[in-house]
Amino acid sequence: MLKRYLPILEWLPSYKKSYLSGDISAGITVGIMLIPQGMAYAMIAGLPPVFGLYASLIPQIIYALLGTSRQLAVGPVAMDSLLVASGLGALAISGIDEYISMAIFLALFMGLIQLGLGLLRMGFLVNFLSKPVISGFTSAAAIIIGLSQLKHLLGTNIERSNQVHILLSNAVTSLGDINSITLIIGIIAIILIKTIKKIHKSIPAALVVVVLGIIGIYTFGLHEQGVKIVGEVPSGLPSLNVPTIDFTRISELLPIALTLALIAFMEAISVAKAVEEKHDDYEVDSNQELIALGTSNIIGSFFQSYPTTGGFSRTAVNDQAGAKTGVAPIISALVVGLTLLFLTPLFYYLPNAVLAAIIMVAVFGLIDLKYPVELYKNRRDEFFLLITTFLITLTIGIKEGILLGVLISLLLLVYRTSRPHMAVLGRIRNTEYFKNIIRFPEDTEQFEDFLIVRFDAQLYFGNKEFFRKELRKHLYEKTNKVKYVILNAEAINYIDSSAVHMLKKTITDLKSEGIVFVVAGAIGPTRDILYSSGLIDIIGKDNLFVKTNEAYNHCKLLNKKSALEEKISLQSKNSLV
Repeated sequence: MLKRYLPILEWLPSYKKSYLSGDISAGITVGIMLIPQGMAYAMIAGLPPVFGLYASLIPQIIYALLGTSRQLAVGPVAMDSLLVASGLGALAISGIDEYISMAIFLALFMGLIQLGLGLLRMGFLVNFLSKPVISGFTSAAAIIIGLSQLKHLLGTNIERSNQVHILLSNAVTSLGDINSITLIIGIIAIILIKTIKKIHKSIPAALVVVVLGIIGIYTFGLHEQGVKIVGEVPSGLPSLNVPTIDFTRISELLPIALTLALIAFMEAISVAKAVEEKHDDYEVDSNQELIALGTSNIIGSFFQSYPTTGGFSRTAVNDQAGAKTGVAPIISALVVGLTLLFLTPLFYYLPNAVLAAIIMVAVFGLIDLKYPVELYKNRRDEFFLLITTFLITLTIGIKEGILLGVLISLLLLVYRTSRPHMAVLGRIRNTEYFKNIIRFPEDTEQFEDFLIVRFDAQLYFGNKEFFRKELRKHLYEKTNKVKYVILNAEAINYIDSSAVHMLKKTITDLKSEGIVFVVAGAIGPTRDILYSSGLIDIIGKDNLFVKTNEAYNHCKLLNKKSALEEKISLQSKNSLV
């Protein structure tokens, strides 16, 4: 039981010496990546760069103890940083101190939500974030994140906005204030990062441009020519403080915290599952991941961390560098801790344009063009869902994009289930197979006194009227010659009370017209409902069959069911047979 909530107790006792080199190598590599990335992502969140280092410290260690993924790299990420900025930016906040307090409290708040969801075994909630919604949201958010860094790349004061048209408008009005040296530094940094990544992915490109940027500014005194630099970065480890805000503001933070909790979990679980496929020595537990991520954010918030989750790029690097266990993130945290203790003065001359370049390269890589094209060719409804989510996120807001995207995807699901596939079946000549007459128009034979249909969904209040109307439509097309209606119920796994009421009325009406209603292929849970609802009494036990062919032969030839057919067709936990 303890291993379930503390997965480190499972892998640590069986730790092998052969794992150590990979864990150390991966831990140092990711730790070095985290230093410039963390500072850059803190800028996205509207926080001083040092808070990116704070967020890279404690959450990693806690996740190493509680997480079920052996390679997931937890820390600040671009998407969550943007959500923090967009959420807090919409609130009336008096100054930077209150902004920092609210960002830290947001980590505590979202952590409590994640922990609660994990303890309640609510990991399945991530299933409601469909791939088209995630893709549309991620691509739009990546564009907004990238464009939000234009002010650092151009060296101008562009007013922040989470709506792309306003952001671009603000950028255009500030073009006259561009600092050309800042722009050149940013462009060179972007080119260098892209070039280094093409040469070899294992080279820490972000760290290389950070070092070159610092040397360039210090050597040529470019900060005296208007190039904005990070400036003094506080040294030392974050102090232990209880996150506090005015409690009247909790209601304002609730929607932001809830959105962050779900998005952060979606990011982490998707990358953790992707990496898990490459390893067969462990399984990712979505509920335990919620507990691990929630606890990481809760404890992290006491050490001045803002919201964190598992990062895509760092996890990939962690895996490629040879990470085998949670020792790797502990090493990464050690690298960040040593940096905070001894190396922060080195970042004084770091130009903001370099951090903006790191962010832009990272986030524009998240824009997926192949998937929308694929959907456009094959699934137009899902393509519409993706584009709608994308446009809402771009033009209205980050939170609105993901929430409305999920709502639209659920409405699409309801629409599909309200009008499921219903096929009229005919017998394939010289066989016992009954198939869709539209798919096999030349091979099937139909019988004028039979209507044989298959309903490919559960029957519930949302589609009961569709079922009734479609059945009546097909009966009408048969010009009143039908004596038997055979329902192939193999795909019906549930019938709710509204649908039961509709079936009772429909079967009674059919009987008054001299039509016998027969059910074939009903699975166990459906047979249970037939008994518990009383439908069995209206249908009649003699009119339940295992296969469509048996039902047809019985009605056509008035054969009696065999003992085995009788047993299987009527078996139910509610039956006395």
